[in-house]
Amino acid sequence: MIHRSPKTTENRGATLVEAVLAVGVLAVAIPLVFGTIAEAGRTGSNAEAETRSTWIIPLCVEEIQASRDGKSRFFAATKTGQVFPTAGDVWALAFADDGSLLGKVSKSDYDKGLRQLDGKPVRYIAAMSAAQTTNKPGTTPMLRMQISLEYPAAARAGKRAKLDFHSRLP
Repeated sequence: MIHRSPKTTENRGATLVEAVLAVGVLAVAIPLVFGTIAEAGRTGSNAEAETRSTWIIPLCVEEIQASRDGKSRFFAATKTGQVFPTAGDVWALAFADDGSLLGKVSKSDYDKGLRQLDGKPVRYIAAMSAAQTTNKPGTTPMLRMQISLEYPAAARAGKRAKLDFHSRLP
């Protein structure tokens, strides 16, 4: 008895349609994966900045109060009710990755970005300002204070992410 095996037609390669479909799936999936990775990085940076703000913002408020008392290490003395900074100036402090205070940031460094201050890497810049508010007669005059925690410090001023904190000062 002669045994014949049935003829099979095996496809040893992919067809053009299958190749086009595979490339199409990759063309959609790869940008989505990279977008997700980038967003995860931004979210991590935001979370880190929010954590560091619990140390940085009180240091900025202390420096503002020291300016009011005429004992500021970095800024000119101010009087109660006086707005700051003066026109064309910036009140900004540089902070390390761990939230430690590094020093004052000049207007030019604030605008263009800052990688290092006195040989130490800078991660955050805290910019401070106060503006006059309208007060009701018979109430204590108040200033509207804003502290903006900006990061990364190396980016130009308009390109940094910001966390804004607001308060009022007498």
